[in-house]
Amino acid sequence: MKILTAEQIRKCDQFTIEKEPVSSILLMERAALACSDWISENCKNHKKFAVFCGNGNNGGDGLAIARMLYLKGFDVDVFINDQRKFSEDASVNLKRLKDFSGIDIKKYQDINECNFDSKTIIIDALFGTGLSRELGEECQELINKLNDKKSIRISIDIPSGLFADTIIEKDSSVFKADYTLSFQFWKKSFLHPETGKYTGKVIILDIDLNKEFIEDVQTKDFIIDDYLIDDIFNPRQEFSHKGTYGKTVIVGGSYGKIGAAVLSTKSALKVGTGLTFALAPKCGYEVLQSTCPEAMFIEGGTDYIQKIEMEKDVILGIGPGLGTNSETEKALLEFLKDHSKPIVLDADALNIISKDKNNVSFIPKGSIITPHPKEFEQLFGNTGNSFERLETAKKKAIELQIYIVLKDRHTQVITPEGKVYYNITGNSGLAKGGSGDILTGILTSFLAQGYSEEEAAVLGVWFHGKAADLAARKYSKEAMLPTEVISEFGNVFQELNRRNKITL
Repeated sequence: MKILTAEQIRKCDQFTIEKEPVSSILLMERAALACSDWISENCKNHKKFAVFCGNGNNGGDGLAIARMLYLKGFDVDVFINDQRKFSEDASVNLKRLKDFSGIDIKKYQDINECNFDSKTIIIDALFGTGLSRELGEECQELINKLNDKKSIRISIDIPSGLFADTIIEKDSSVFKADYTLSFQFWKKSFLHPETGKYTGKVIILDIDLNKEFIEDVQTKDFIIDDYLIDDIFNPRQEFSHKGTYGKTVIVGGSYGKIGAAVLSTKSALKVGTGLTFALAPKCGYEVLQSTCPEAMFIEGGTDYIQKIEMEKDVILGIGPGLGTNSETEKALLEFLKDHSKPIVLDADALNIISKDKNNVSFIPKGSIITPHPKEFEQLFGNTGNSFERLETAKKKAIELQIYIVLKDRHTQVITPEGKVYYNITGNSGLAKGGSGDILTGILTSFLAQGYSEEEAAVLGVWFHGKAADLAARKYSKEAMLPTEVISEFGNVFQELNRRNKITL
């Protein structure tokens, strides 16, 4: 799915109006119907709605939603600012609303006299994607009061106070939604921690905007959705053998950190590499052989990185639990200087590289690196926020011709062409040591199986998050362990195969 800017969305609306053709008021009606249908289906236990409407087209959506919910049998109060002029379409919907005597139309300030009980749902239709300035004092006060209510809160298209494409000021007043019903597209601000925390669960509603425009419009920002994954995923072929699916070598482990190498090796095995090797120091032999008997152990000392037998089809994942002592550091950097094939670099491998800013030039072109925010800043310098961090990542991916998997709530895959893929699977249960080691094994295994670097990165982060979502359902986000995420890999593959009609 493409991520469009607020301006591109506006043009998409206009193109739909001109091409379909459909009037703007009917397009608004279509959007309101999609919202009211979702709300009535998912809020059956709530009978009372308080709809807060602005004076623009987002407010027009809210006015139409209020009318439709009333016709579905809900009790609806509408709050407006009648001291300001409404947009043309909002005016039409306000006039229609006034024809229903059962709907109370109140002013914003009347909120002080209203008692919203636990069965009341607040709907935010104050400001839409066109917002490009900080809110006035009156609106900030209103939003702060609404945020203090204990009611469920739903935003229409975007939480009021958020910008679609950029970050907000630190102390801005933003409606804090439990659900955001967004029309047709994700907005970039939904996907960054500073702004995404206001959206709650995002629901994308298809309002049938013009498909020709959506197909032709240019963007470098994308959502990793099921359609993209189904295009990438290659089901396992019946007439194949272990040589068909490549060789993975996980290079990691040190005294006290063998568990990281175990997790990464288990992950690579479970994802399906034909042959998997664990290259680790002697202290990891018994642990790796007993926990990962399907993998072959290659022993090395502190300079063991140099002892890798380089075969043409071997793919390396370097870093989990590697350690950063001087001998390991020297061995890794010398290895990188002489190595030209794409590899996966994570954890201590990145920590070693970050000790000198010039070391990043040793990363082989086409490689995948997987830094979390702190590791990223150690590699490429401090940034003020996640939006700036992403811009820096795009510049570095282009400059170094590498793939950056920037780990976050919505992990971003940045390509050497400057494309950005946002992942929407996964959950906070992955905020545990070992989760990154699993991802390293997944990425390395997919590369070994013949996926391109871009495909492996996109499929890998989606797969990792999907398994974590299944684990969270079973064990909770708090209690789930990285090993339990690995245990869900088979269920993810079963879903992929079902979607590709491989199993009956």
